[in-house]
Amino acid sequence: MSDVMPEAGPPSMSTPEEPAPLGVGRTPTGRADVDALLGRLADADHLPADGHIEVYEDVHRGLRSELTSLDARPAAEPGPVPTPSYRPHDTHHDNRS
Repeated sequence: MSDVMPEAGPPSMSTPEEPAPLGVGRTPTGRADVDALLGRLADADHLPADGHIEVYEDVHRGLRSELTSLDARPAAEPGPVPTPSYRPHDTHHDNRS
């Protein structure tokens, strides 16, 4: 009887049956739209590597859009139109007929 133990060799090169989450933490930014986009990165955890690019590109587009919107001037808020405090015609009366 021989109790031969197999030699330790390099780890098996088998691939996992299902993708495993990377476990990368995401810190909230405080901006709901940006946080939602960053949360979308978790979708890649459940995809094979060749499916990651679509998620990354989608998130990248969304983040670029958010950054671009920071450069846009805010729209004027509706409200009363301010009246000028100086009226040049109030200082003298023109009585021409």
